[in-house]
Amino acid sequence: MNGFLKRTLLIGGITMAMLASGCGSADSSTAAGSSASSGGETPAVTTAATTVTTAAETFGTTQHPEKEASEYGKVIALTFDDGPNTTCTPLILDLLQKYNARASFFVIGDNITEESAQVMKRAYAQGCEINNHSRTHSYMNKMTAEEIKAEISYTSDLVEKYIGEPTRFFRPPYIAVNQTMFDSIDMPFINGKGCNDWEEKVTVQQRIDKVLEMAEDGDIILLHDQPSNYQTVEALETIIPELQKQGFELVTVSELFFAKGITPVSDSTPKIYTNSMQESNW
Repeated sequence: MNGFLKRTLLIGGITMAMLASGCGSADSSTAAGSSASSGGETPAVTTAATTVTTAAETFGTTQHPEKEASEYGKVIALTFDDGPNTTCTPLILDLLQKYNARASFFVIGDNITEESAQVMKRAYAQGCEINNHSRTHSYMNKMTAEEIKAEISYTSDLVEKYIGEPTRFFRPPYIAVNQTMFDSIDMPFINGKGCNDWEEKVTVQQRIDKVLEMAEDGDIILLHDQPSNYQTVEALETIIPELQKQGFELVTVSELFFAKGITPVSDSTPKIYTNSMQESNW
């Protein structure tokens, strides 16, 4: 088999594997706009902090934690797609703060406004990491190299404007990928273990059960902080302390790789991570 055909089959395998896992379903910033809490009530909204300190002042930096890799035990990274917003994102930050946990937010550039940027800055100040989920949440595997680069740079530049550093990891919208994307995006690609929490029909208890059932050391958990995704907020009230009871430290994606002594692939190799220690390409 020649190299071109082998690579083509590999990319096709990635996309098919992601779709089969349920992670390839539409999870756009509007898909869960009608989501509601299981009780039909909208939780009170917490506004973002207006005074922002740097992550280095309280947590070290998200890329270079103050403790050594050998000091970590079991680690897991909660990740949230499709923010930032001023409704669910602050509620998730409240819970992370309550339980002294960190997470990573994969933001959409077009969702970053002057108001939502304050929430993003709060997340960074709490030691969380801000990563890239494209500008428009479109199928980037249908774009040209120039269009792909424009999607990435727009979001990364906007994140850097507000928090002082660019994005370091990329999650493809719909987990749809091709070789042009790997060639054009100079960041590691991140997937994650999900519970289809962009779907309103998935109950709070189903979200809890699925995440706790599949959680393993080194894992990346894929969740959503869409504007009305209050069921995930409610599920996190159980998920976060239960993971901690099981001995997991909740860290950023950068910390996850740091704790395991792994440098993630960020070149044109078609690799997408669901666990920091995985040896396969997906």
